[in-house]
Amino acid sequence: MDKLKAFLKRKDIVFSVKRYFIDAMSAMAQGLFCTLLVGTILNTIGTQFDIGFLKAVIVSIGSGEGAATYTIGGLASAMVGPGMAVAIGNALHAPSMVLFSLIPVGFATNAMGGAGGPLAVFFVAIIAAEFGKAVSKETKVDILVTPIVTILIGVGAAALIAEPVGTAATAFGKMVMWATELHPFFMGIIVSVVVGIVLTLPISSAAICAALGLVGLAGGAAVAGCCAQMVGFAVMSFKENRWGGLVAQGIGTSMLQMGNIVKNPRIWIPPTLASAVTGPVATCVFKLEMNGAAISSGMGTCGFVGQIGIYSGWLADVASGAKTAITGFDWLGLVLICFVLPAVLSWLFALPLRKWGWIGENDLKLEL
Repeated sequence: MDKLKAFLKRKDIVFSVKRYFIDAMSAMAQGLFCTLLVGTILNTIGTQFDIGFLKAVIVSIGSGEGAATYTIGGLASAMVGPGMAVAIGNALHAPSMVLFSLIPVGFATNAMGGAGGPLAVFFVAIIAAEFGKAVSKETKVDILVTPIVTILIGVGAAALIAEPVGTAATAFGKMVMWATELHPFFMGIIVSVVVGIVLTLPISSAAICAALGLVGLAGGAAVAGCCAQMVGFAVMSFKENRWGGLVAQGIGTSMLQMGNIVKNPRIWIPPTLASAVTGPVATCVFKLEMNGAAISSGMGTCGFVGQIGIYSGWLADVASGAKTAITGFDWLGLVLICFVLPAVLSWLFALPLRKWGWIGENDLKLEL
């Protein structure tokens, strides 16, 4: 047992919640962002502003009517599996040979997992990376052994678990979306509050939303919850953090407040209450839907990705005929849910808490 512990320590293989469900999942979200999300944004920009090189086909695979064609954005989105796998491997401190070998593993797993591919990639990439790390530099033919072991273990694991994991993730996501359609008020509260809380925790709400394929009305509620946390903390802490804090939290991340939350959990009450209000307003009043990339549901106002996702969903719905046009009411809902209501409600909810001493001076102060 001692030899095994020493081996795992030497290989930097750490079995912990932090390593797998915080570090790896956060990295997975970055991989998603740099491929699928950026690809979606580039395609949207190219279409809306009629930019030729963004609309042009740069790669064709196959021939004839069955050929798969890709724009710059489309190609970026197609690399989502490898992007996630490499990001996860990097978070697990995988050596370069292991890291590069995760590229085909991620591609294969995402394809095998179907709509629930991102969650399948999460588990398979961890398995492949850790086995790859275990054999890395252990033989004189490392250049052969490490990539072969990593790829075979990864693709083998994908063959066993990718489809069932992907199916389970898709089924759960569909259940949440179905429940939100059926009970938009109560599910609007639940989805908004839960996803908003996850966004502020050191866990990736974006990765979770992507893994579950959370779109539609439930995706809109998720966006509402994330915006309530980010904009809420940015506005209610303006006195302490001024403009730097407003930008860092409002279009960066509310995770910056995690240290302060640990010291005084009561500071989390105002933005969480705000999300409990904006969620059902989004689902019941404005029928706000996220029909863009599912990862956007968990991004909130971070780089305005949530709003870009909703807008790209509108465009897709108009193009498919599911929506006749983008209306002023749509824009009103987007602005109110994502910016105005989170700011006003969080500020109002914070007033009595400050008066009662539950939120003290500098309790929201950030070291920027």
